[in-house]
Amino acid sequence: MAGKNKRKLEDLSVDEFMLSGFDSGEEEDCEDEESTQQKGKMKKPAPQKTSVKKHGKASEHKDQLTALKSKDPEFYEFLQENDQKLLNFDDSDSLEDEEEDEEERMYHKLPSQLEEADDDENDEGESGKKDVKKPKEATKVTEAMIENWRTGLRKEPTAKLIRDITQAFKAAVATTKGDSEELCRYTISDSAVFNSLILFCIKDMHAALNKMLKLKAPEKGQKKLILPSSSPRWQKNQVDIKMYIAGVVQLLSSLTQSTVVAAVLRHANQMVPYYLCLPKQCRHFLKSLIKHWSTGEETVRVLAFLALNKICRNKQEIYLNSVLKQMYIAYVKNCKFTSPNTLPVINFMQQTLAEMYSLDTQVSYQHAFIYIRQLAIHLRNAINLKKKETCQSVYNWQYVHCLYLWCRVLSTIYPSEVLEPLIYPLSQVIIGCIKLVPISRYYPLRLHCVRVIILLSANTKTYVPALPFLLEILQQEDFNKKPGRMSIKPINFAVILKLSKTNLQEKAYKDGLVEQLYDLILEYFHTQACSIGFPELALPTIVQLKAFLKECKVANYCKQMRQLLEKIQENCSYITGRRQKAAFGVADVTAVAAWEKQVAEEGTPLTKYYSQWKKLREKEIQLEISGKERMEDLNLPEIKRKKAEEKKADKESDSDDDDDGDLFKSKEDKGDSDEDDEGLEDLSDLTDDEEDIDDLEEDDSGGDQKTPSSSKGKAPKKMLKTELKEVAEGDEDMVEDLELSDQD
Repeated sequence: MAGKNKRKLEDLSVDEFMLSGFDSGEEEDCEDEESTQQKGKMKKPAPQKTSVKKHGKASEHKDQLTALKSKDPEFYEFLQENDQKLLNFDDSDSLEDEEEDEEERMYHKLPSQLEEADDDENDEGESGKKDVKKPKEATKVTEAMIENWRTGLRKEPTAKLIRDITQAFKAAVATTKGDSEELCRYTISDSAVFNSLILFCIKDMHAALNKMLKLKAPEKGQKKLILPSSSPRWQKNQVDIKMYIAGVVQLLSSLTQSTVVAAVLRHANQMVPYYLCLPKQCRHFLKSLIKHWSTGEETVRVLAFLALNKICRNKQEIYLNSVLKQMYIAYVKNCKFTSPNTLPVINFMQQTLAEMYSLDTQVSYQHAFIYIRQLAIHLRNAINLKKKETCQSVYNWQYVHCLYLWCRVLSTIYPSEVLEPLIYPLSQVIIGCIKLVPISRYYPLRLHCVRVIILLSANTKTYVPALPFLLEILQQEDFNKKPGRMSIKPINFAVILKLSKTNLQEKAYKDGLVEQLYDLILEYFHTQACSIGFPELALPTIVQLKAFLKECKVANYCKQMRQLLEKIQENCSYITGRRQKAAFGVADVTAVAAWEKQVAEEGTPLTKYYSQWKKLREKEIQLEISGKERMEDLNLPEIKRKKAEEKKADKESDSDDDDDGDLFKSKEDKGDSDEDDEGLEDLSDLTDDEEDIDDLEEDDSGGDQKTPSSSKGKAPKKMLKTELKEVAEGDEDMVEDLELSDQD
């Protein structure tokens, strides 16, 4: 043994020998070969005491390896191919090996194989990380492989087959993320193969997983989902299923085309029971769903909402609270700007979010109380401070759409004893919002608040005063005053909150305001048309409308309001006649409710008129929208200015071209009356919005204005003549001077 110890120490390097010398307690500068041998002899007895024990461990280890041949023959064959030294070790050498191990623990010795690994790492630094992350043996997915997988799934899905498909799906998702460092068994380089694989997974994976886990199909009318975790095979296949559904979420976050996103969402909707069994993946899935619900296309939004609703219905206590909070925040973010294109999206979000709040009234009350209180705090600060910043915190689209949302929530969940106490504070916030800045520029915002009140009052059967805020507009606004500007486009009150000073001078403003008042008064009375107290409720409005008809001199406005007054009075007479035949008193609440229900079933003159009017009104709105598009595409004629015409006149040699001269030149030469000058001022306002208008537009054929006017050129001139007639207001001399000549 001494010889062996000697040979072992001689094999040590200089540094290793110095380390072993320090550990043995001997001095470094006084050692020679003999002292080294003596030191080996001195160390010999210590391991000799434990040699029997360690030799017994080696024999026991050898017996275990022999038994391994019968227990796990595959692993034994692997050891024979890769590690013969482990199987064919010698018991006699066990002592020396273990001594060597104990001494080698004192210092760090790198095996020779790591030097080759270092070279590989250096090569990797030059070539990049792809060589390490993507194994060389990665298999390329082909159409034939996908077809084989499809055939195998339809026959009998196995755990190995599901694992292969999951790994391939993981590789496909990695390509969409642009993540080349993803470690996958498969690679996909062809877009056709990618499409085939994704389509194959979307169509067949859900049914295959259910078949492999032996899940029973839900019975008809069964609302509760059957969770895959109830299957005895769930634990064995959980890792592969987790990888697959995580890949579906990553795929949703990377796709951009709405049709593809919708197809994947339909598949994800089927996989909801699997997400419910894996909380981490379910949270990521919910986050992706909320994003698509708030920003996607119409179909994508609907599918995302269905998945959100299904998850929250089955796991209310876990996910509902956080989902509602995130959905409300997403709703507020998307309500910052409102246009004709975004308004349908906002309305969809309102209705679906109200549906989500109806799942649990207790949770909804907590959310509604907090957020309505926030609205009230903003309003209180605006009333107390009366600064521009605080008023803007109330008079904005986000605030208005939040009022719409909570009114819709209370209306959807009604009747509910939990949420009914919030009706009164919400009504006070809406009324306070109307009274904050009661000027004509904010009439559109007032009209929105009145719509919110009508929505809340009609669906909760609660009286909230709305008519005073509409009748106040009839009193404050002077409808007899002539407009200072003519406008072509009507004002869309549905997508504005504030009017500009220019809008207040336009004729379209008063036309639109009268239409809005007519619509809202009629809609409010329709909600109260079957009430037993309708005659008393309508009396102030009847008085105010009669006063308006006496003062107003505009025929169109009077015609609309007179028709509204007649319908209200007709309904009053009907209710009064029915009320006289009643045999119960006002204090009998049950009898009153039964009477109103019967009247509602039979219908009143106002309800019948409202149903017909609503259909016609919707058609008119559609025509207005299409008319706007036509007006935008139409090239209207432009009025020529004096300077440009004088330059033309200098260049032209023919004196007959004076007929095409400046429109205003002849008027100035003739020296008309003051009324004509006022008419010209009104006409000049038409060009204020377009500053650099010099000449009439050219013909569609591209010819110059000097060419003789054709039939195509007569239509714009007639249109201009019609507009000028309206501005001149019956002044025949002015119209004659403003006519455009059809000659050269």
